[in-house]
Amino acid sequence: MSVVFTIGYEGTKVDTFVAVLKSVGVTLLADVRAVPLSRKVGFSKKALQKTLADAGIEYRHFIDLGDPKQGREAARRGDLDTFRRIYGQHFKTDDAQLAFGELLDLVPMHAICMLCFEREPKICHRNLIAEEMHKRGLATFDLYADDARRYVRAANKIPHCNSRQSASATEQEVR
Repeated sequence: MSVVFTIGYEGTKVDTFVAVLKSVGVTLLADVRAVPLSRKVGFSKKALQKTLADAGIEYRHFIDLGDPKQGREAARRGDLDTFRRIYGQHFKTDDAQLAFGELLDLVPMHAICMLCFEREPKICHRNLIAEEMHKRGLATFDLYADDARRYVRAANKIPHCNSRQSASATEQEVR
């Protein structure tokens, strides 16, 4: 069974974030933010794309899988029912379905990780995308971007990764 990782960059630095991706063998970062800008250094689209390229990780922006403004506002208010309803309606649009299909087409060729801001996946729309992936027989695995060593230590428990290669590369980077 194929696995798609998810990750949020809230509360981390870009170098630690990249080390986490490398520790599990990610080859493609799928940015599912509607607005790929960030006040957090290194996480705006162009800067992140360059940093990832330098690390050997491809970057793709799936703008049509981003959460609409009203959904983001509901999530910020803590109104998760409204957030889920708004994103659910958005996800049914032709543009979102086309983007989702493009993302699914990449799964057999890459170790993919979906990116958004929120650290906690349960309050992020990437979790709703993951639910749709489950319906299509894919597994997902939520990563936390604060400590790559946790994935190195537990490499044998992480799905869909080349633990020997990933762990040794990350051990050197995290020291």
